[in-house]
Amino acid sequence: MACCFMCGTDMKQKVEGEGGNKVKVFSYSELRKATHGFSGANKIGEGGFGSVFRGRLKDGTIVAVKVLSANSRQGVREFVTELTAISDIVHENLITLIGCCAEGSHRILVYNYLENNSLACTLLGSGRSNIRFNWRARVKIAIGVAHGLAYLHEEIRPPIIHRDIKASNILLDKDLTPKISDFGLARLLPPNATHVSTRVAGTIGYLAPEYALRGQVTKKSDIYSFGVLLLEIVCGRCNHNARLPEGDQFLLERTWTYYEQGKLEEIIDIDIGDALDVEEACRFLKVGLLCTQDAMKLRPNMTNIIHMLTGEKGVSMDRVTKPAVIGDLDLNGNKEQRPTDADSITMRSFATTEPLTSSEVNMETSM
Repeated sequence: MACCFMCGTDMKQKVEGEGGNKVKVFSYSELRKATHGFSGANKIGEGGFGSVFRGRLKDGTIVAVKVLSANSRQGVREFVTELTAISDIVHENLITLIGCCAEGSHRILVYNYLENNSLACTLLGSGRSNIRFNWRARVKIAIGVAHGLAYLHEEIRPPIIHRDIKASNILLDKDLTPKISDFGLARLLPPNATHVSTRVAGTIGYLAPEYALRGQVTKKSDIYSFGVLLLEIVCGRCNHNARLPEGDQFLLERTWTYYEQGKLEEIIDIDIGDALDVEEACRFLKVGLLCTQDAMKLRPNMTNIIHMLTGEKGVSMDRVTKPAVIGDLDLNGNKEQRPTDADSITMRSFATTEPLTSSEVNMETSM
C-alpha cells in the first residue's frame, strides 16, 4: 500500500491499494465547497452510516459525498488502511469508492454519482420517478444485487457481511445496473456505534430476527435482508406501510399469507405491465420467503439463491417455515447496549424464535 495522506498542511493526493486502485484524498474545504456547505438542497440521502450529498468538484465531476455519522476512533493511518482494502473490492454490482477525507474529526467518503439514485427513491419512493421498471428491469436489478452480495460473501477473503442491505443502499446507473453501496463501512465505525437508524424508514423491516434481538450478525442476516428486498422489487412497495390496514402493513407477512392461500400472483406489482412473467415473478417471491425464514440455518446461501433466481436450480418449498417479521425497534437509548430480549422489540412472528446454537452462530454456509 502506498500510504499517502494529510499531515499538518501537507497534502498528498492519492492512496493506492494492493490492487492498484487509487483513492483520491480530498481536503474538508474541497468537499464543503463541492456540496455548497453540505446544504440541505444538495442532500440526496441519509442512512445509518451517515448523510449523502451531491457535489460538484472543481473539475466539474459530479460525485456523491457521504459524511460518516459517527466519529471514528481510528487514527488517520488506520482509517486509510481500511479504505484501501475497500477500494480494492471491484465488482460490476458494487459502488466504486473514488476518494476520502480524514481531516481532524471528519471522516468522509466520495463515490461515483449514479444518475438514477437509489431503488428506494425510484421504484419505492412516494413521489415515484419517470423510470419504467418493467419485469426485465426488475430481474436485472434483483440478480445483479444477488451477484454483488455473493461476491462480498463468497469471493472476498475474509468475507464481508454488509449488515445493512436495503433499497436505499441499492443505487442505479443510467442503464439500471444495480450497485450495492455502504459495504465494508461497519469497520470504519467505533465499536459502540450502531449503523441501524430508526430515523430511516424501512431499515427496521430488513433486520433479521437474530440480529434485531441479539445483535448477532452473519451472512445469513444479510440474506434475510436480501429476501425482504426481493419481495419489494417484485411487489413494488416498501416492506412496511403504517397507513395500510393492520394485516397489510408488513409486506413479508402479507406475502406469506398469499403464499399459504396459493395466490402469490395477486401481490405482484400491477405496474409491471404486459411483459410480466408471472411464473418467474412467483419464483422470485418464493426465493424471498426462503431467505426470510426465522431460523437462519434454513436460509439458502447466495450461490444457491442466484441459481434459483436464474432457474438453474429448482425452488423447493416443501420444508419452508414461516418468517418472523420485525415490527419496531427502539435504538434511541444507550447505544452501548444491544437489545437482548423480546421486551426491547415488537416482533410479529408466526414461528418461535429459538435461541441459536453455537453451530448456527458460526455457520457461514449451508444449503
